[in-house]
Amino acid sequence: MQWDIVRWFVLHFLQSVGIAAVFFAALAGCARFPAAPERAATPEYNYLIGPLDTINIVVWRNPDLSMSVPVRPDGKVTVPLVEDLPVLGKDATRLARDIEKALGRFIRDPVVTVIVTGFNGPYSEQIRVVGEASRPQALAYRQKMTLLDVMIAVGGLTDFADGNAASVLRTQDGGGKQYNVRLKDLIRRGDVSANIEMKPGDVLIIPQSWF
Repeated sequence: MQWDIVRWFVLHFLQSVGIAAVFFAALAGCARFPAAPERAATPEYNYLIGPLDTINIVVWRNPDLSMSVPVRPDGKVTVPLVEDLPVLGKDATRLARDIEKALGRFIRDPVVTVIVTGFNGPYSEQIRVVGEASRPQALAYRQKMTLLDVMIAVGGLTDFADGNAASVLRTQDGGGKQYNVRLKDLIRRGDVSANIEMKPGDVLIIPQSWF
């Protein structure tokens, strides 16, 4: 009688373990995405101006019109003779031409140079890290930025992270594609083959481990 009871508990235990194993395997399978491509950066990338960047405007032979101004949260700046000039999403060269056009109504043949500092970039181009990173945050994109660069900036993984189940949501790939990345292999095992290049607007999602 006692043996029958023991056998009953063992059989039910194995069944429950089997069901759990199937459940977690299915869950893990659902969470898997194609591996992220190693190369992503494009050589023609130009930095675009974003809110809270600082812009140094130099107007040749007109020091009174030259100044340093911050980009307002609404993506505009105010400079001498020109009010509420939109700058969001423009590169430095295009903005310089726009300022020359605006100043051309007041001075003859203005020559303008724009120098951007305090880089934040447009929100659409920032790299966002969510989930089990030590310091989840948004980072300004830089040309040739890699997954390893991003993880260094956010302080690595927490103790509860499932690093190899992490994924990158690539918002600029035709409506958004999601790729699997191996953060545990990269950060804790030093496997450089798990390193990839990031693209503007990427979202790095780091889930919590089930165990």
